[in-house]
Amino acid sequence: MIPLVSICIPTYNGASFLNEALESVKNQAYNSIEVIVSDDASMDNTLEIVKKFKDGADFPVTIISHKPNGIGANWNNTLKHANGEFIKFLFQDDVLNPNCIKEMVSIFKQQPNLGLVGCKREFIVEGQPTPEIKDWLEKFNNLQVQFEKDEEITLIDKTLFARNDFIASPINKIGEPSTVMFKMELLNEVGLFNENLKQILDYVFYYKILKKHPIAIINKPLVKFRIHDNQATNINRNNPITDYEIYNRILYKEFLPLLHPSHKKKLVLKFSRTVRLKKKLKSVLRKFRS
Repeated sequence: MIPLVSICIPTYNGASFLNEALESVKNQAYNSIEVIVSDDASMDNTLEIVKKFKDGADFPVTIISHKPNGIGANWNNTLKHANGEFIKFLFQDDVLNPNCIKEMVSIFKQQPNLGLVGCKREFIVEGQPTPEIKDWLEKFNNLQVQFEKDEEITLIDKTLFARNDFIASPINKIGEPSTVMFKMELLNEVGLFNENLKQILDYVFYYKILKKHPIAIINKPLVKFRIHDNQATNINRNNPITDYEIYNRILYKEFLPLLHPSHKKKLVLKFSRTVRLKKKLKSVLRKFRS
């Protein structure tokens, strides 16, 4: 039986590029799909575009209106309505290669122990690239550059956490949500996306998977990732973000035994209650003696 793939598309004011994203779904060489759209009260014609897409689709399309509560809540809402064996995210700005889903499902069939399959991506830069965008593209063009080999597929297991460069840039060593597919059943093991996070909820989620199951990266671009002024990452840069403070705490609570010794030491010094109590006791003793 051909496994069903749920293509999850969280939307918000996505009319500018949504048609191209949805067209790339129609053009998939893999036919056993459903589409789940969760819209965060868009004020443009996003919903009209999605409804027209649904009317012309020969596969199930579910459209849910979602009360805005952060991007993680909208991502999770798509998952709550998905029925597939596999989850394939597609963001409203991005584009899937026609063979994207077919090739990812094929890798899962070849290696059923995998938890997630990702791929490389091409970039669509809207407008004249700024120096900041050029710098970003240079730094993050290849997220696996630190450890990949000259192979068609890069296999990653939990030994990644023990590398000294695990916390070096790029911190996300897997990919953006549009570049990955994962098993739906893993949600019972790792839970949903952390809605307290604003920017890094994707790779925190991937790393929770990696603790339990290996990940494969197909070393060719099967997705086009669009960069423009209004995408969520750029909007978030203008708002207060505490993700990286939270990230260190997550590493301490959930990944500490797997980390490189130098990173373990730093996190223990920062978060260990015992260490903090000892410091406080020493401080009190010094005051008492003086």
